[in-house]
Amino acid sequence: MAEIVLGIASSHGPMLGSPATDFLKHADRDVHNKAHLDRDGVSILYEDMLKLADPAIAEELTPGAVEAKAAGCQAGIARLAEALSEAKPDVVVIVGDDQKEQFFEDNLPAMLIYSGATIENNVSPLPKTAPEYWKRARSQFHEDDGVRAYPVAGELARHFTVSLVEAGFDISHSEKLPRARGEGHAFGFVHKRLMGDRQIPIVPVVLNTYYPPNQPTPRRCFAFGRALADAVRTWPDDIRVVFVASGGMSHFTINQELDRSVMEAFLACDGDKLGAIPRVQLNSGNSEIRNWIVVAGASIGLSPQWHDYIPCYRTPAGTGCGMGFAILGNGQ
Repeated sequence: MAEIVLGIASSHGPMLGSPATDFLKHADRDVHNKAHLDRDGVSILYEDMLKLADPAIAEELTPGAVEAKAAGCQAGIARLAEALSEAKPDVVVIVGDDQKEQFFEDNLPAMLIYSGATIENNVSPLPKTAPEYWKRARSQFHEDDGVRAYPVAGELARHFTVSLVEAGFDISHSEKLPRARGEGHAFGFVHKRLMGDRQIPIVPVVLNTYYPPNQPTPRRCFAFGRALADAVRTWPDDIRVVFVASGGMSHFTINQELDRSVMEAFLACDGDKLGAIPRVQLNSGNSEIRNWIVVAGASIGLSPQWHDYIPCYRTPAGTGCGMGFAILGNGQ
Protein backbone atom coordinates (compact mmCIF):
# COMPACT_ATOMS: atom_id res chain seq x y z
CA MET A 1 0.00 0.00 0.00
CA ALA A 2 1.23 3.51 -0.78
CA GLU A 3 2.36 5.59 2.18
CA ILE A 4 2.54 9.35 2.72
CA VAL A 5 5.93 9.88 4.35
CA LEU A 6 6.35 13.65 4.28
CA GLY A 7 4.42 16.89 3.94
CA ILE A 8 6.36 20.00 2.93
CA ALA A 9 5.23 23.60 2.50
CA SER A 10 7.33 26.36 0.99
CA SER A 11 6.92 29.90 -0.18
CA HIS A 12 8.10 30.35 -3.75
CA GLY A 13 8.20 34.14 -4.14
CA PRO A 14 10.60 35.60 -6.70
CA MET A 15 12.64 37.16 -3.89
CA LEU A 16 13.78 33.62 -3.04
CA GLY A 17 15.62 33.65 -6.36
CA SER A 18 17.30 36.97 -5.53
CA PRO A 19 20.59 37.70 -3.80
CA ALA A 20 20.41 40.08 -0.84
CA THR A 21 21.61 42.91 -3.07
CA ASP A 22 18.44 42.51 -5.17
CA PHE A 23 15.90 42.19 -2.35
CA LEU A 24 14.89 45.82 -2.12
CA LYS A 25 14.80 46.25 -5.90
CA HIS A 26 11.48 44.41 -5.80
CA ALA A 27 10.08 47.53 -4.11
CA ASP A 28 9.81 49.21 -7.52
CA ARG A 29 6.88 46.99 -8.44
CA ASP A 30 5.08 47.71 -5.17
CA VAL A 31 5.45 51.48 -5.39
CA HIS A 32 3.89 51.53 -8.85
CA ASN A 33 1.25 48.86 -8.18
CA LYS A 34 -2.29 50.29 -8.13
CA ALA A 35 -3.98 47.12 -6.89
CA HIS A 36 -2.74 46.58 -3.32
CA LEU A 37 -4.82 44.91 -0.64
CA ASP A 38 -4.42 45.76 3.03
CA ARG A 39 -4.15 43.22 5.86
CA ASP A 40 -7.94 42.82 5.84
CA GLY A 41 -8.12 42.28 2.10
CA VAL A 42 -9.47 45.75 1.30
CA SER A 43 -8.20 47.63 -1.77
CA ILE A 44 -5.73 50.38 -0.88
CA LEU A 45 -3.20 52.64 -2.60
CA TYR A 46 0.49 52.32 -1.82
CA GLU A 47 0.61 55.93 -0.60
CA ASP A 48 -2.13 55.24 1.94
CA MET A 49 -0.41 52.06 3.10
CA LEU A 50 2.74 54.07 3.70
CA LYS A 51 0.86 56.59 5.86
CA LEU A 52 -0.64 53.82 8.02
CA ALA A 53 2.45 51.58 8.30
CA ASP A 54 4.34 50.88 11.50
CA PRO A 55 7.51 53.04 11.43
CA ALA A 56 9.44 50.11 12.89
CA ILE A 57 9.22 48.36 9.50
CA ALA A 58 12.04 50.65 8.33
CA GLU A 59 14.39 48.75 10.64
CA GLU A 60 13.68 45.63 8.57
CA LEU A 61 15.15 47.34 5.49
CA THR A 62 18.70 47.96 6.71
CA PRO A 63 21.49 46.14 4.81
CA GLY A 64 22.25 43.88 7.77
CA ALA A 65 18.61 42.90 8.25
CA VAL A 66 18.14 42.21 4.56
CA GLU A 67 21.27 40.06 4.37
CA ALA A 68 20.15 38.02 7.38
CA LYS A 69 16.71 37.45 5.89
CA ALA A 70 18.11 36.45 2.51
CA ALA A 71 20.49 33.97 4.15
CA GLY A 72 17.67 32.55 6.27
CA CYS A 73 15.51 32.02 3.20
CA GLN A 74 18.25 30.13 1.38
CA ALA A 75 18.85 28.00 4.48
CA GLY A 76 15.13 27.21 4.61
CA ILE A 77 15.04 26.05 1.01
CA ALA A 78 18.14 23.93 1.58
CA ARG A 79 16.50 22.35 4.64
CA LEU A 80 13.42 21.41 2.64
CA ALA A 81 15.49 20.04 -0.24
CA GLU A 82 17.47 17.91 2.20
CA ALA A 83 14.31 16.56 3.83
CA LEU A 84 12.85 15.71 0.43
CA SER A 85 16.02 13.85 -0.56
CA GLU A 86 16.20 11.94 2.72
CA ALA A 87 12.56 10.83 2.40
CA LYS A 88 13.46 8.92 -0.80
CA PRO A 89 10.03 9.41 -2.38
CA ASP A 90 8.81 7.42 -5.36
CA VAL A 91 6.31 10.18 -6.18
CA VAL A 92 6.00 13.86 -5.22
CA VAL A 93 2.51 15.36 -5.30
CA ILE A 94 2.89 19.11 -5.92
CA VAL A 95 -0.05 21.31 -4.95
CA GLY A 96 0.36 24.66 -6.67
CA ASP A 97 -1.51 27.46 -8.37
CA ASP A 98 -1.48 28.60 -11.98
CA GLN A 99 -1.30 32.37 -12.51
CA LYS A 100 -2.56 32.42 -16.08
CA GLU A 101 0.47 30.52 -17.25
CA GLN A 102 -1.57 27.65 -18.69
CA PHE A 103 -5.19 28.36 -17.75
CA PHE A 104 -7.17 31.48 -18.66
CA GLU A 105 -10.81 32.60 -18.67
CA ASP A 106 -11.57 30.26 -21.58
CA ASN A 107 -11.05 27.38 -19.12
CA LEU A 108 -10.13 28.18 -15.51
CA PRO A 109 -10.62 25.01 -13.43
CA ALA A 110 -10.96 25.31 -9.68
CA MET A 111 -9.12 22.00 -9.13
CA LEU A 112 -7.24 20.01 -11.74
CA ILE A 113 -5.12 16.85 -11.79
CA TYR A 114 -2.55 16.61 -14.59
CA SER A 115 -1.79 13.07 -15.76
CA GLY A 116 0.38 13.36 -18.86
CA ALA A 117 3.42 11.10 -19.15
CA THR A 118 5.70 14.13 -18.71
CA ILE A 119 5.42 17.84 -17.97
CA GLU A 120 7.67 20.35 -19.67
CA ASN A 121 9.58 23.24 -18.18
CA ASN A 122 10.68 25.95 -20.59
CA VAL A 123 13.00 28.94 -20.52
CA SER A 124 11.69 32.16 -18.98
CA PRO A 125 9.27 34.06 -21.24
CA LEU A 126 10.47 37.45 -19.98
CA PRO A 127 11.36 40.03 -22.64
CA LYS A 128 14.97 41.10 -23.07
CA THR A 129 14.02 44.53 -21.77
CA ALA A 130 13.01 43.18 -18.35
CA PRO A 131 15.14 44.47 -15.44
CA GLU A 132 18.12 42.27 -14.65
CA TYR A 133 17.05 41.76 -11.03
CA TRP A 134 13.68 40.45 -12.27
CA LYS A 135 15.33 38.05 -14.71
CA ARG A 136 17.51 36.69 -11.88
CA ALA A 137 14.51 36.33 -9.60
CA ARG A 138 12.38 34.49 -12.15
CA SER A 139 15.17 32.16 -13.25
CA GLN A 140 14.47 29.89 -10.27
CA PHE A 141 11.29 28.72 -12.01
CA HIS A 142 12.66 27.97 -15.46
CA GLU A 143 15.25 26.04 -17.41
CA ASP A 144 18.43 27.88 -18.31
CA ASP A 145 18.37 26.73 -21.92
CA GLY A 146 15.79 24.83 -23.92
CA VAL A 147 12.92 22.62 -22.82
CA ARG A 148 13.16 19.84 -20.25
CA ALA A 149 10.54 17.13 -19.84
CA TYR A 150 10.06 15.96 -16.24
CA PRO A 151 8.43 12.61 -15.44
CA VAL A 152 4.83 12.44 -14.22
CA ALA A 153 3.25 9.55 -12.32
CA GLY A 154 0.41 9.47 -14.82
CA GLU A 155 -1.31 6.27 -13.67
CA LEU A 156 -1.35 7.44 -10.05
CA ALA A 157 -2.67 10.84 -11.20
CA ARG A 158 -5.54 9.18 -13.06
CA HIS A 159 -6.24 7.06 -9.97
CA PHE A 160 -6.45 10.31 -7.98
CA THR A 161 -9.02 11.69 -10.42
CA VAL A 162 -11.21 8.58 -10.28
CA SER A 163 -10.98 8.40 -6.49
CA LEU A 164 -11.79 12.09 -6.08
CA VAL A 165 -14.83 11.89 -8.34
CA GLU A 166 -16.09 8.97 -6.27
CA ALA A 167 -15.52 11.08 -3.15
CA GLY A 168 -17.75 13.84 -4.54
CA PHE A 169 -15.17 16.20 -6.08
CA ASP A 170 -15.80 17.45 -9.62
CA ILE A 171 -12.17 17.34 -10.68
CA SER A 172 -10.85 18.68 -13.96
CA HIS A 173 -8.55 16.35 -15.86
CA SER A 174 -5.74 17.11 -18.28
CA GLU A 175 -3.13 14.99 -20.03
CA LYS A 176 -1.65 17.87 -22.03
CA LEU A 177 -0.69 21.44 -21.21
CA PRO A 178 -2.81 23.76 -23.36
CA ARG A 179 0.02 26.24 -23.99
CA ALA A 180 3.67 25.87 -25.02
CA ARG A 181 4.96 27.94 -22.10
CA GLY A 182 5.43 24.85 -19.93
CA GLU A 183 4.62 24.18 -16.30
CA GLY A 184 3.72 27.11 -14.08
CA HIS A 185 6.09 28.71 -11.60
CA ALA A 186 4.65 26.83 -8.61
CA PHE A 187 5.75 23.54 -10.14
CA GLY A 188 8.96 24.84 -11.67
CA PHE A 189 10.05 26.05 -8.22
CA VAL A 190 9.83 22.54 -6.81
CA HIS A 191 11.74 21.05 -9.73
CA LYS A 192 14.44 23.70 -9.74
CA ARG A 193 14.87 24.54 -6.06
CA LEU A 194 13.80 21.45 -4.10
CA MET A 195 14.52 18.52 -6.43
CA GLY A 196 17.56 19.76 -8.32
CA ASP A 197 18.88 17.02 -10.59
CA ARG A 198 16.74 14.27 -9.02
CA GLN A 199 14.24 12.81 -11.51
CA ILE A 200 11.28 12.03 -9.23
CA PRO A 201 7.89 11.50 -10.90
CA ILE A 202 5.34 14.07 -9.81
CA VAL A 203 1.58 14.48 -9.75
CA PRO A 204 0.71 18.13 -10.48
CA VAL A 205 -2.37 19.27 -8.56
CA VAL A 206 -3.47 22.70 -9.81
CA LEU A 207 -5.67 25.00 -7.73
CA ASN A 208 -7.25 28.23 -8.87
CA THR A 209 -6.20 30.20 -5.82
CA TYR A 210 -6.04 33.65 -7.42
CA TYR A 211 -9.01 34.31 -9.64
CA PRO A 212 -12.70 34.75 -8.73
CA PRO A 213 -15.33 33.53 -9.02
CA ASN A 214 -14.37 29.86 -8.56
CA GLN A 215 -11.64 29.87 -5.91
CA PRO A 216 -12.09 26.85 -3.62
CA THR A 217 -13.05 27.73 -0.06
CA PRO A 218 -10.52 27.03 2.71
CA ARG A 219 -12.74 24.31 4.16
CA ARG A 220 -13.07 22.65 0.75
CA CYS A 221 -9.29 22.79 0.31
CA PHE A 222 -8.76 20.89 3.55
CA ALA A 223 -11.35 18.28 2.56
CA PHE A 224 -9.63 18.02 -0.83
CA GLY A 225 -6.33 17.25 0.89
CA ARG A 226 -7.94 14.54 2.99
CA ALA A 227 -9.49 13.00 -0.12
CA LEU A 228 -6.09 13.05 -1.87
CA ALA A 229 -4.60 11.19 1.10
CA ASP A 230 -7.39 8.60 0.87
CA ALA A 231 -6.59 8.18 -2.82
CA VAL A 232 -2.93 7.56 -2.00
CA ARG A 233 -3.81 4.89 0.55
CA THR A 234 -5.99 2.98 -1.91
CA TRP A 235 -3.16 2.78 -4.47
CA PRO A 236 -2.05 -0.90 -4.43
CA ASP A 237 1.66 -0.42 -5.08
CA ASP A 238 4.11 -0.09 -2.20
CA ILE A 239 5.40 3.43 -2.85
CA ARG A 240 6.54 6.40 -0.77
CA VAL A 241 4.66 9.63 -1.45
CA VAL A 242 5.57 13.19 -0.48
CA PHE A 243 3.16 16.14 -0.65
CA VAL A 244 4.53 19.62 -1.35
CA ALA A 245 2.60 22.89 -1.04
CA SER A 246 4.19 25.49 -3.31
CA GLY A 247 3.40 29.16 -2.64
CA GLY A 248 2.37 31.63 0.05
CA MET A 249 2.50 33.06 2.62
CA SER A 250 1.09 36.62 2.77
CA HIS A 251 2.04 38.93 -0.07
CA PHE A 252 2.19 41.52 -1.34
CA THR A 253 1.16 43.11 1.95
CA ILE A 254 2.80 41.15 4.75
CA ASN A 255 0.39 39.99 7.45
CA GLN A 256 2.48 38.37 10.16
CA GLU A 257 -0.53 37.59 12.33
CA LEU A 258 -2.18 35.65 9.50
CA ASP A 259 1.06 33.90 8.52
CA ARG A 260 1.90 32.77 12.04
CA SER A 261 -1.66 31.55 12.58
CA VAL A 262 -1.53 29.56 9.33
CA MET A 263 1.86 28.09 10.24
CA GLU A 264 0.58 26.96 13.64
CA ALA A 265 -2.52 25.39 12.11
CA PHE A 266 -0.54 23.77 9.29
CA LEU A 267 1.84 22.10 11.73
CA ALA A 268 -1.14 20.77 13.68
CA CYS A 269 -3.11 19.84 10.52
CA ASP A 270 -5.95 21.75 12.14
CA GLY A 271 -8.75 21.71 9.59
CA ASP A 272 -11.13 23.74 11.74
CA LYS A 273 -8.70 26.62 12.13
CA LEU A 274 -7.54 26.55 8.51
CA GLY A 275 -11.09 26.20 7.23
CA ALA A 276 -12.18 29.26 9.20
CA ILE A 277 -9.73 31.68 7.56
CA PRO A 278 -11.81 34.54 6.15
CA ARG A 279 -11.87 34.26 2.37
CA VAL A 280 -11.29 38.00 2.04
CA GLN A 281 -7.81 37.38 3.47
CA LEU A 282 -7.04 34.79 0.78
CA ASN A 283 -6.77 36.99 -2.29
CA SER A 284 -3.77 38.20 -4.28
CA GLY A 285 -0.58 36.42 -3.15
CA ASN A 286 -2.21 35.40 0.15
CA SER A 287 -4.44 33.13 -1.92
CA GLU A 288 -1.61 30.60 -2.25
CA ILE A 289 -2.16 29.70 1.41
CA ARG A 290 -4.85 27.45 -0.04
CA ASN A 291 -2.04 25.16 -1.24
CA TRP A 292 -0.82 24.84 2.37
CA ILE A 293 -4.35 23.99 3.48
CA VAL A 294 -4.61 21.14 0.97
CA VAL A 295 -1.30 19.65 2.08
CA ALA A 296 -2.29 19.99 5.73
CA GLY A 297 -5.37 17.92 4.95
CA ALA A 298 -3.25 15.32 3.20
CA SER A 299 -0.73 15.19 6.06
CA ILE A 300 -2.98 14.23 8.97
CA GLY A 301 -1.03 11.70 11.04
CA LEU A 302 2.34 13.30 10.36
CA SER A 303 4.15 15.31 13.03
CA PRO A 304 5.91 18.70 12.94
CA GLN A 305 9.61 18.24 12.19
CA TRP A 306 10.83 21.77 11.51
CA HIS A 307 9.60 25.17 10.41
CA ASP A 308 10.72 28.75 9.90
CA TYR A 309 9.04 32.02 9.08
CA ILE A 310 10.80 35.12 7.73
CA PRO A 311 8.83 38.30 6.97
CA CYS A 312 10.74 39.75 4.02
CA TYR A 313 9.71 43.39 3.88
CA ARG A 314 10.87 45.44 0.93
CA THR A 315 9.19 48.82 1.50
CA PRO A 316 8.42 50.92 4.60
CA ALA A 317 4.74 50.57 3.66
CA GLY A 318 4.86 46.91 4.74
CA THR A 319 4.88 45.27 1.33
CA GLY A 320 6.94 42.19 0.61
CA CYS A 321 6.44 38.47 1.15
CA GLY A 322 6.06 36.40 4.27
CA MET A 323 8.37 33.47 3.58
CA GLY A 324 7.34 30.23 5.26
CA PHE A 325 8.99 26.81 5.29
CA ALA A 326 7.63 23.74 7.08
CA ILE A 327 8.14 19.98 7.29
CA LEU A 328 5.70 17.33 8.55
CA GLY A 329 7.02 13.79 8.86
CA ASN A 330 6.89 10.50 10.73
CA GLY A 331 8.09 10.48 14.34
CA GLN A 332 8.75 13.33 16.72
